Amino acid sequence: MKQPDAGGESDRGSAAVELVLVTPLLVMLLLVVVAFGRLADARLIVADAAHQAARAASLARTEQDARAEAERAARTALGAAGKACGRPHVQVSTAGLRPGASVTARVTCTTALGDLTLTRMPGQMTIEGEALSVIDTYRSSP
Repeated sequence: MKQPDAGGESDRGSAAVELVLVTPLLVMLLLVVVAFGRLADARLIVADAAHQAARAASLARTEQDARAEAERAARTALGAAGKACGRPHVQVSTAGLRPGASVTARVTCTTALGDLTLTRMPGQMTIEGEALSVIDTYRSSP
């Protein structure tokens, strides 16, 4: 007579059933982790674009040039990074470009969550980055 093992004959195949039930949850968890990682990457890209915009504006000689250079630098940085950011908006505070003062650049853009996660997730999120750059103390005033 065959003796049933400690788990019993009725447990046969239960590991496969459990795996089938748990696999979708694990895949969803993995997709959420990837989404948060991509969102963090998008925030870093926007922060870098703000830093480059502030630096470009601090090197300009006039306020009009500072705004134009900041806009160009931010768009170039965002364009080089790919599709992380749509419809960027750049605000620049130049403090009159006085030597020793600082230029502040704020880059704001909208990120579609479907592009970030590759899952066609609906919705969008606004991401902001702000940076400042000090104007050289020893340069001549504009």
